[in-house]
Amino acid sequence: MKTFSILILLSTSWLFLCPCTRAQCSAEDRKQMAADAELHREELDILVRETVRAVQLKNPSFFRHAYSDDFLGTSPNGMMMDRTALIAYIQNSPAIYATLIATNVRIRIFQDTAIVTSVWSARGAQDGRGFSRQSRVIQIYVYTQGGWQVVASQETLLPG
Repeated sequence: MKTFSILILLSTSWLFLCPCTRAQCSAEDRKQMAADAELHREELDILVRETVRAVQLKNPSFFRHAYSDDFLGTSPNGMMMDRTALIAYIQNSPAIYATLIATNVRIRIFQDTAIVTSVWSARGAQDGRGFSRQSRVIQIYVYTQGGWQVVASQETLLPG
């Protein structure tokens, strides 16, 4: 993962600092930019899956690293949470997940900002009762010197 992160950091200089417009860029420049964008998509896809795993394991250190200091999110019940409140919410949740996966991951990158949507499917137990639910999740990432960080998120429970 460390090598992958270094590759991303090295390759992003062209993606974010390229002074040419699309019309001015050579075919080789466009090819390099497309390759860089693909690397970012792969890194973001990994981050989505790591986020789901961190929720399942109630891992606070992941959120301290991957979520920005000024993160603001909205829970499925409409509660607004900063990063500290999110970590407490996850750690104190009575839910025990048998499975929690992200599917239908869609990534759109706009320079140093990415919008990632996905569907989270969860099965587990809470308060002695089993549950199965799906949520649509949108996360806004910003690319910084430290890599991609979540700055905002919204989770909406899907019917059914």
